[in-house]
Amino acid sequence: MRVGVLTGGGDCPGLNAVIRAVVRKGVKEHGFEFVGFCDGWRGPLEGLTMPLGIEQCRGILPRGGTILGSSRTNPFSVENGVERIRENLAVGGEDTLGVATKLADLGVRVVGVPKTIDNDLSGTDFTFGFDTAVNIATEAIDRLHTTAESHHRVLVVEVMGRHAGWIALHAGIAGGASAVLIPEVPFDIEAVCAHVETRFHSEYAPIIVVSEGAVPADGSGMTLASGEKDAFGHVRLGGIGDRLAREIEDRTGKEARAVVLGHVQRGGTPTAFDRWLATRFGLQAIDAVADGDYGVMVALRGADIVRVPLIEGTGELKVVSPREYAEAQVFFG
Repeated sequence: MRVGVLTGGGDCPGLNAVIRAVVRKGVKEHGFEFVGFCDGWRGPLEGLTMPLGIEQCRGILPRGGTILGSSRTNPFSVENGVERIRENLAVGGEDTLGVATKLADLGVRVVGVPKTIDNDLSGTDFTFGFDTAVNIATEAIDRLHTTAESHHRVLVVEVMGRHAGWIALHAGIAGGASAVLIPEVPFDIEAVCAHVETRFHSEYAPIIVVSEGAVPADGSGMTLASGEKDAFGHVRLGGIGDRLAREIEDRTGKEARAVVLGHVQRGGTPTAFDRWLATRFGLQAIDAVADGDYGVMVALRGADIVRVPLIEGTGELKVVSPREYAEAQVFFG
């Protein structure tokens, strides 16, 4: 059997670990032959391929990104796109697995692996890439505490998270942030400024962590970096950190600066947890292919890797619940 492997959407740490696990077990235990589709769904659409065997997978475990390349190409927005997609194994996040789900419904043999730094796929407890992103953001917050205190200024740290605030929540709590603002709970700018004033009364320079998709409660909506949309209909977000810093400075008179972590959260060496999780996902995904169990995504449930229908991972976003957010509010509520 020939198995195609592609990685679509945003890259994240751990993708190469999945590819390595899929290929090694697929070749050694199942006797499969592999082909790598380059640059996400653009690969099978345009016939962009590369050799993919054990040799190509040596030394890639600690590497970030993906040796196959990626893109946000959506075959459903391309003329005759679906007809040009054939058998493949997809590794992706919300958008890529959304395409995989539709293709599976049309009879294309697909197995999905949940990757996204946002951790917003509903079918799994954790996605790989998330732990690395949280660790990067936490280290940044740790470093910013000292400079904030030295200059007696507010630092606003903008992290990724379009619709779900998992990175902000986990990194904010782990990094000892003064406040965490997430898309699920519109924030009151007056309350944020009052909290900033309180912190300065105790001679403590505040760190505010905010998801890129966080919105003010005044109804002014998301902060856009661009009005243009990608192939999946997403507008480019960005600027909430700067916007919040300006508001805090204007309303409190305290010096405020914004730090946008951006794509640094996606890059670099994956953590040990993400390497472990991605490897387990890859091993179980190729077993699903061997079993002919298509239209599924492998997922982490507790300590076990299980198979769930693709729709369970893409049917709705996994967002931060009020109960989980309340844990963070203990420190700034």
